[in-house]
Amino acid sequence: MEPIYRNRPGADAMAPAAAEHAEEVAPGIWCSPGLTNAYLLTTSDGRVLVNTGMGFEAPVHRAVFDAVDSSPVRYILITQGHYDHVGGLDTLCDPDTTVVAQANWEQWRDDNERLLPYRANRSAFAFSDRLTGGIAKIQQRFGKKLPPQSAGRADIVVDDRLSLTVGERRFELIATPGGETTDSMVIWLPDERICLCSNTFGPVFGHIPNLVTMRGDRYRDALTVIDTIERVRSLRPDVLLTGHFDPIRGADLIDAELTRLRDAVHYLHDETVAGMNAGKDVRTLMREITLPAHLEVGQGYGKVAWNVRAIWENYSGWFHHQSTTELYPTGADAVSADLVELSGAAALTARARRHLTDGRPLEAIHLAEVVTDTAPDDAAARAVLKDAHERLLADSVNFWESAWLTKQIERYT
Repeated sequence: MEPIYRNRPGADAMAPAAAEHAEEVAPGIWCSPGLTNAYLLTTSDGRVLVNTGMGFEAPVHRAVFDAVDSSPVRYILITQGHYDHVGGLDTLCDPDTTVVAQANWEQWRDDNERLLPYRANRSAFAFSDRLTGGIAKIQQRFGKKLPPQSAGRADIVVDDRLSLTVGERRFELIATPGGETTDSMVIWLPDERICLCSNTFGPVFGHIPNLVTMRGDRYRDALTVIDTIERVRSLRPDVLLTGHFDPIRGADLIDAELTRLRDAVHYLHDETVAGMNAGKDVRTLMREITLPAHLEVGQGYGKVAWNVRAIWENYSGWFHHQSTTELYPTGADAVSADLVELSGAAALTARARRHLTDGRPLEAIHLAEVVTDTAPDDAAARAVLKDAHERLLADSVNFWESAWLTKQIERYT
């Protein structure tokens, strides 16, 4: 089968909640799209919600779900602790709502809260404009004062599996710690053969997951990721309801996609380990390891080379055995002024420009940054940096990479 990612929207299409009406995506299951889709499941004994969006999105989700069914919210099921899943809890909970999350939720919440300024700053380059526009539209609809972010919480935790019955609906809650976060879980509806997996396999289904993100997270273990993929694949779902965009339908298609994803992660793991044992350094492996054609998956959110590095460092840590300087706090930029004094800023910039002309933008950035380390306003070096980032952007298909490169171009313009 042709890889599904080629025919689905990419990460650039992700947007804050804006729906006027919820969409029924399966009998009695309604979706309100957002930075992560929120879902309403109706039953004869009240409502069940899956995920709550960001705090500022919650009024949208509440309004469109209440228009479908205004019965009490019996349960809110949280598929992971990212703020776009838990941020709307206070708005969507009713007085007797029970919140259910995977057993690692508290550790994940504590990580987020102790590192909130750090992670917010590290992700702003990719999301700040998108959030600003989304908030403004919701304010036009619901007023200027929108709810703050809710903290993650849980009344019931899922260690491995938990069965719930609400009205006529049966739910199996399955822990998937190899998902996008270590507190991930999926919701399986065995009678309907529907799996609400949200972002378990990453925000954009069919793409290689990030084993560690540019914004900063704990490393995800590749073997645990493989186990999680297999855990969902073995259910043989007919429908996947993901964190973004339309449902994925068809047991054979879903099986093929999850098998390909599982085998792709396994291949990267095994090739990285083999390269480590052969004495190859991480950058060599990042260059050399690529997926064979039959394991093609998208690289619009994670990247193969980044995951090679994540696997290497998750096993081996921060010391790469390449330079004594790795052991000490003095970085290469400490001698930038010496290099500029010895070679001259003009000569370094001219050589950087030559690298760029010859199709080596990364080498150009290395040299031009030696100059800007010492003289941040050097116009010629900044021009090289701008052009080099534009060259890299022209070839990028990855959400995070493209967002970073775009911000760097703005910086040097």
